[in-house]
Amino acid sequence: MSRKGNCLDNSPIENFFSILKNEMYHRTDFDDTNHLRNEIINYIQYYNTERISLKLKGMTPSEYLKSFQY
Repeated sequence: MSRKGNCLDNSPIENFFSILKNEMYHRTDFDDTNHLRNEIINYIQYYNTERISLKLKGMTPSEYLKSFQY
């Protein structure tokens, strides 16, 4: 981590948590912590493999990575 007052290191993870809360957390009622944990794991899997992103030219992250492989 960087010195106090420099938030550049935190911005990617803060952005991810903001997206996670908006797309998954606020729309679901959880029975217990295990249910929450499982939903977060499922969302991360979805985010990394299936979620279409305009920053990636309308592709999923896995499709975008495959486009660079020979």
